[in-house]
Amino acid sequence: MEMSKTATGHHGQRLRFTAFISIGSNTGDKSFNCRKAIERLSENPAIAVVKKSSFYDTPPWGYKDQPSFVNAAIEITTSLSPGELLENLKTIESGMGRVETLRWGPRVVDLDLIFYNGLIMESETLTLPHPLAHERAFVLAPLLEIAPEFVHPVLKKTVSELLAGLKDVAGCRKI
Repeated sequence: MEMSKTATGHHGQRLRFTAFISIGSNTGDKSFNCRKAIERLSENPAIAVVKKSSFYDTPPWGYKDQPSFVNAAIEITTSLSPGELLENLKTIESGMGRVETLRWGPRVVDLDLIFYNGLIMESETLTLPHPLAHERAFVLAPLLEIAPEFVHPVLKKTVSELLAGLKDVAGCRKI
């Protein structure tokens, strides 16, 4: 029998951790894809969606020759470890038809674990906080709506301060 890696506190109660997830889509019905991903996340009994941002129309980042994205951010509480949560995100992506193509290319859905409590970690499969989140308006603009005062554990700046420091935010507009 495999033991769960889920964290437990005194007397065996499950600990809950706060995490922030960035959601994006730029193929098919983009808004529907984002809503469906949130719905699939909330179907897991170890995950509770606490807050959802509005949807944003955003220009592509990295690889520019592709359609614009719909992006959002959610705050969850979970009893899953960071690795288990990442596994869950990848399962949802593939279940919705995501296939790996070129880096930063078009996708049905993209689910990125941005912050997990204030954890700082690096493994072969996961770096927390997300290593590029502070450079991306499409991550920070939706996060600003739900967690403006959350402090980036490495940079020691709030989401609000990080977004204010970006040059190219004009392309992110609430829809």
